[in-house]
Amino acid sequence: MPKLKVNGRSHDVAAPDDAPLLYVLRNDLQLNGPKFGCGLAQCGACTVLVDGQPVRSCVTPAGSVTGQDITTLEGLGTIEAPSRLQQAFIDEQAAQCGYCLNGMIMASQALLSRNPKPSEQDVRHALDGNLCRCGVHNRIVRAVMRASREA
Repeated sequence: MPKLKVNGRSHDVAAPDDAPLLYVLRNDLQLNGPKFGCGLAQCGACTVLVDGQPVRSCVTPAGSVTGQDITTLEGLGTIEAPSRLQQAFIDEQAAQCGYCLNGMIMASQALLSRNPKPSEQDVRHALDGNLCRCGVHNRIVRAVMRASREA
């Protein structure tokens, strides 16, 4: 049974150590920001930050991240007070079907944390491994660039 630190709070979770982190977050902690997409770490829908680094939670055993800081989409902001990045996604209308949204925001947050003023090429490179089904790639890039300007 892993003890997880998620969004700044400690949780004792009644799940086996080898349970995918995604399932623990969604089923045990009711954090539905990370999505199940492919289950193979290829689409990015399940991305969370572990100690600030983007991690595909669908293939990460929950027990492997015990003692590390896990941040989900819910840990970035709230509906009432979205983070600067979340607000930029809203302002640029970069959210459409929702399939990629979690992964795009979490990968973007990791980028902005290590590089607050990325180039457009940096943004595109950071998001390269995240799939988007509805084709709002340009709006997503604009949202990340907007958030970097407003820092």
